[in-house]
Amino acid sequence: MDKISFPNLGIDFMVNKIAFTIFGIDIAWYAVIITFGIIVAMVLSYRNAKFMKLDTDKFMDSFFYMIIFGIIGARLYYVVFNFDLYKDDLLSIFNLREGGIAIYGAIIFGAISVYIYTKIKKEKFLNYTDCIVPALAIAQAIGRWGNFVNQEAYGYETNSLFAMTIMENGKLVTVHPTFLYESVLNLLVFVVLIIFFNKFRKKEGEVTYLYAILYGIGRFFIEGMRTDSLYIGVFRISQIVSIIFVVLGIILFICGRIKMTKTKKLN
Repeated sequence: MDKISFPNLGIDFMVNKIAFTIFGIDIAWYAVIITFGIIVAMVLSYRNAKFMKLDTDKFMDSFFYMIIFGIIGARLYYVVFNFDLYKDDLLSIFNLREGGIAIYGAIIFGAISVYIYTKIKKEKFLNYTDCIVPALAIAQAIGRWGNFVNQEAYGYETNSLFAMTIMENGKLVTVHPTFLYESVLNLLVFVVLIIFFNKFRKKEGEVTYLYAILYGIGRFFIEGMRTDSLYIGVFRISQIVSIIFVVLGIILFICGRIKMTKTKKLN
């Protein structure tokens, strides 16, 4: 059991990384939490697909491909930018139990798998992603609590109101709980997206672009606080990806609205 405290809030937790054991195999809370997030995302995505009157059988097929390739992408993304950790033992790349995944890798590879599926099935890719991204946001909000249990994805030392005290390299340190910041961010993104999806969406892709903008902005600033960022030279990779997400999201959203306005005028 590990003790995690929020001293300025007067809150203490005793946390065990292992949830339970089956046939002698330890099942980590991290895996349980991530799985729960995926299930929630699946249920909500299905609801969104029904709301849009999509073929739910095809949609759910694409969702399962997205999960498979999302997991592969999350691992590949992490390994590529941390290859020095694996170059002397390539088989360790497949040892997910030791951790090492990245959400941007999951998003990128998951999106590619959905794109390929929708092209093969002659469905609209952006209708599918509009159904998925609100669910993705709430899944991310849930999944970040796996980082809390593992005492990872935290930030620099601080004594702010939400400062979290953990054990690092044999000593107690008080740090930014960036897992918490991102969980709250994703929860807020989810609320905005689901409202927009239900009431304000005018064109396919708008919910997807809004996700890219909102998550990209939030992640850019939160990433700047983290101590475990992946780098290219002196640049944090996730901040670079976040900027790309935000810029593309804004451009595509505006272009979509302009095109829609011109089409209405022509009609």
